[in-house]
Amino acid sequence: MRRSRARRSALAAAALAFLLTASGCVSVVVGRPGAQQQPQRAAEGDVVVVGSSSSDVDVQARNALADLEVFWAERFPDVYGQEFPPLQGGYFSVDPDSSDPGDFPRGVGCGLDLQQAAGNAFYCQDETSPNSDAITYDREFLAELAGDYGRFLPALVMAHEFGHAVQARVGMPRASIVAETQADCLAGAWTAWVAAGEAEHSQLRGPELDELLRGYFLLRDPVGTSTAEESAHGSYFDRVSGFQDGFDGGPETCRDEFGPDRVFTQGTFTDDDDRLAGGNATYSELLGIVDVSLPTVWQQAFRDVFGGRFRTPAIEPFAGRAPACAPDRDLDLVVCPDERLVAFDERDLTRPVYRLGDFAVATAVAIPYSLAARDQLGLSVDDEEAVRSALCLTGWYAAKVYNSQAGEGVLISPGDIDESVLFLLTYGRDPAVIPNVDLSGFQQVDLFRAGFTRGLRACGVGA
Repeated sequence: MRRSRARRSALAAAALAFLLTASGCVSVVVGRPGAQQQPQRAAEGDVVVVGSSSSDVDVQARNALADLEVFWAERFPDVYGQEFPPLQGGYFSVDPDSSDPGDFPRGVGCGLDLQQAAGNAFYCQDETSPNSDAITYDREFLAELAGDYGRFLPALVMAHEFGHAVQARVGMPRASIVAETQADCLAGAWTAWVAAGEAEHSQLRGPELDELLRGYFLLRDPVGTSTAEESAHGSYFDRVSGFQDGFDGGPETCRDEFGPDRVFTQGTFTDDDDRLAGGNATYSELLGIVDVSLPTVWQQAFRDVFGGRFRTPAIEPFAGRAPACAPDRDLDLVVCPDERLVAFDERDLTRPVYRLGDFAVATAVAIPYSLAARDQLGLSVDDEEAVRSALCLTGWYAAKVYNSQAGEGVLISPGDIDESVLFLLTYGRDPAVIPNVDLSGFQQVDLFRAGFTRGLRACGVGA
């Protein structure tokens, strides 16, 4: 985020490129009554994975592949009007450091060498090569990801790669970023089916959804990658959006909403200084940007949408102890409508949050500011409906910044919207930040995305 030539740093020094492929590659209900029993393991004869071991990752992958075959056999005819042809090339599990090449006489997917699967997972279709139409994965790589982001992540990777197999049967999008985020969508559709308790071999517990979204941070493209890159996969927000679109809307959404008008937040830095400094506003500059952008977008909304005048609340920091007008002095984010005050704990919240990125701080402050706007519209500020709306309105504010509609010189930088997702997943479950509402990180991000993509109406305000 920047005003004029303010700078913003990348969220992380480096990020892994995920699935670099030979292929070119809001309510959440988890589980259904009677479906909480332990799932049955898929038998090795049901799904043959060449090179598979007895490791947890291989068991998880085989379970996922068995359920993916069932899911797409059932849903593909309804969505695409034809039967789903099973993968002809099969599945391959490798450990590049210990697998015996003799177990792979024709190589792995598309005849590639074992070492070409190192640190990767991919779907491959090349009819001129052996083992075309196949999924290959490095099980040690997936084990590392699972250790950091939950046991379900290997299943998610299988679902993403199976998504590429679906695309190969109906037409692969030309642009890499569209192909990859659509595969994320198709993986999300299958994950919702698992979460609903429909899968025989796979199981997903509620908290694991938050872990999956955190995992996508590692799996995004490095900040500043162009959407036109040959192997572009998408920003954190882009990939999470693809997954949640499929989770919420099913395969039909993945089929219909990845056309040429789909918006991607990924972008390049604008000049050499941005590329060197990362585009990060200093903390004091950032507070100045927030002071300009939040009143600007709400004044515009009241003037153009609500037909009234917005009375701008003050935005003030405090250190550890909330103002006396707060319902709880231990809160980190506060709105006091009668005093026309929005306040934030600089010591315990925004200074630490700034390490995630400058727009993470703007996202935090935008939540109570949205509640202040609701109060002026005669709406509640202290119940679950208000919090849901405020999270959605924070996404709407982010879209205004993204579209350069938040004040003169207030501009987005690559990775800014990623920081919003990271903030919600890191701090959103803290009752000092978002109190008295039992919303998972997954649900909070979904609400934020609704405001970003659909605007005020999605947030319960406006005509």
